[in-house]
Amino acid sequence: MKKFAVKVEEGKKGRDGQLSVGPVYRNLLAEHEYPPVDPNLSTAWDIFRSSVEKHSGNRMLGWRELVNGKWGPYVWKTYKEVYEETLHAGSALRTHGFEPGARVGIYGSNCPQWIVAMEACNAHSLICVPLYDTLGPGAVNYILDHAEIDVVFVQDRKVKELLNPECTHAQRLKLIVCFTSLTEEQQDKAATIGIKTCSWSEFLNMGRENPCEVSPPKPSSICTIMYTSGTSGDPKGVILTHENISTNVRGVDLFIEQFEDKMTVDDVYISFLPLAHILDRMIEEYFFHKGASVGYYHGDINEIKDDLAELKPTFLAGVPRVYERVHEGVLKALEDLNWRRRKIFDMLYKYKLYWMNRGYKQKDASPLADLLAFGKVKSRLGGRIRLIVSGGAPLSSEVEEFLRVTSCAFVVQGYGLTESCGLSTLGFPDEMCLIGTVGSAFVYTEIRLEEVPEMGYDPLGDPPRGEICLRGKTPFAGYYKNPELTQEVCIDGWFHTGDIGEMLPNGVVKIIDRKKNLIKLSQGEYVAVEYLEKVYGITPIVEDIWVYGDSFKSMLVAVVVPNEENTKKWAKQNGHKESFLDLCSLEQLKDHILQELKSTAERNKLRGFEHIKGVIVEPKLFELSEKELVTATLKKRRDRLYKQYKVEIDALYQKLTRAKS
Repeated sequence: MKKFAVKVEEGKKGRDGQLSVGPVYRNLLAEHEYPPVDPNLSTAWDIFRSSVEKHSGNRMLGWRELVNGKWGPYVWKTYKEVYEETLHAGSALRTHGFEPGARVGIYGSNCPQWIVAMEACNAHSLICVPLYDTLGPGAVNYILDHAEIDVVFVQDRKVKELLNPECTHAQRLKLIVCFTSLTEEQQDKAATIGIKTCSWSEFLNMGRENPCEVSPPKPSSICTIMYTSGTSGDPKGVILTHENISTNVRGVDLFIEQFEDKMTVDDVYISFLPLAHILDRMIEEYFFHKGASVGYYHGDINEIKDDLAELKPTFLAGVPRVYERVHEGVLKALEDLNWRRRKIFDMLYKYKLYWMNRGYKQKDASPLADLLAFGKVKSRLGGRIRLIVSGGAPLSSEVEEFLRVTSCAFVVQGYGLTESCGLSTLGFPDEMCLIGTVGSAFVYTEIRLEEVPEMGYDPLGDPPRGEICLRGKTPFAGYYKNPELTQEVCIDGWFHTGDIGEMLPNGVVKIIDRKKNLIKLSQGEYVAVEYLEKVYGITPIVEDIWVYGDSFKSMLVAVVVPNEENTKKWAKQNGHKESFLDLCSLEQLKDHILQELKSTAERNKLRGFEHIKGVIVEPKLFELSEKELVTATLKKRRDRLYKQYKVEIDALYQKLTRAKS
């Protein structure tokens, strides 16, 4: 069996109240010691400045502008142009009196101004504090106060939220700089609470007229305080240093050097995941390092197909829900074909999969199948995709296999947290044995599993399972103003992630659950709800699903958001002519959904107690709720979901109990 990681330390059985720990695994490139980091590229500012010197004329940042009510082609700024704007923005910050170490907020969707503000912070040893674009005023208000932010760069449509009376801590701000410009009313409102305001052009002009020398950071300097939205409680401020960022970038370089296909200055990344999230931030840092291009989507995720067609990216990164929608879209397109063409697609799929499983690279497994069938899937992603990365949560094996076969691109999963600066493990392209896993230890990371006795997870068992713990050169410096929580999760140099993993014999990690998301049913059986949501989420009638179990009950229930198109198709076949909203209240639809979930459970060989026994049908996507039921990366906030649906859940359990008796 091919090894993807090396064991550098044996596991130990716990004694005297200690927990058992599994063996320590390292990346093959770091078997004896971590590879050295380039001292000339030891900060995020070094990385950007060096790229400007090498690639000044390359396209760096792209965006689309509205032309006659329609989104036009991508417009680009070069590395040199972005660098000049960065110098002006940094000088303007210093002219306003902000000294190295000051916290600078950035609030808004991904765009070139976001990056200029971030790089201006790097140039002058200021600390960039992203504010989640998808968070409500409550969390933004908390972060403004907790991080003691004095200046915020803000998108025009977010100004009103910043000046909302409920955002009381905005009053501490000395300056608001808008990505475009503020209205007179907004300027007056800010002035009444003592806040200066600047449009983007005014701000850059001020810096142009008052140039200041840069104050570059040290590797140990704080680069960013990145607040994680979490699934409950207040956001946590994760402190990441410049060394964290630069080490991660170096690690990706070393990782890619192993493979025949290299990244080039011609690569293009489409950015739609929030820049306030570590995954997109680190990808963009790496693209800047390579002198490649980043194009921003125009802001509507439902119309991203148009951005893909216009930008024609070579690299796509997303969370599993994004790829599930790609999968659903292709399956829907197949349903519209005649039976003969569907049969041909299925035969070509199985043929290419057979040769990929025999060890052939995806591009060599069946060029004919790619030409006849799968090139059309690739064209849905812009036509030039070379690499697809999934992170944020485990991607289902079914969707991963489908993408590997049909996308005509490398597909890998990775695993990481804000606390690990984004990368803890990474999969290898063209290795079919890694499907359903998140790969092996990253270059500068060590991994081991720790016992979770209350859940029955043993890192020395068969298979080895336990809480994933990380150590190395990239984990964070601690939680801002929260040493107690830092000490709670960082024990003897190991960061305890809260994620439950399974270690495969080849040194590869599989994520199976969250430590906090394991439910014990009344009969004593443990249920991994995140895993079940991943399995049930593939059901065609399901757009999204939240699985709930009560420790005092023996059955699982779920809130299901139906797929609108498939629901209407079912309605037409069964003589229903109601609107989608009205269809969602029909008992017949609930019965149909339950039957479909049962089929999925049986197909995936779920145990009886893992079957869903009752459903609540919700017509509105969780991410569209005003109650903030999911995080920015679409992780479910289970406490809020329970609060939202408690009444319906209680009624459903009563109904199921009566039916059982």
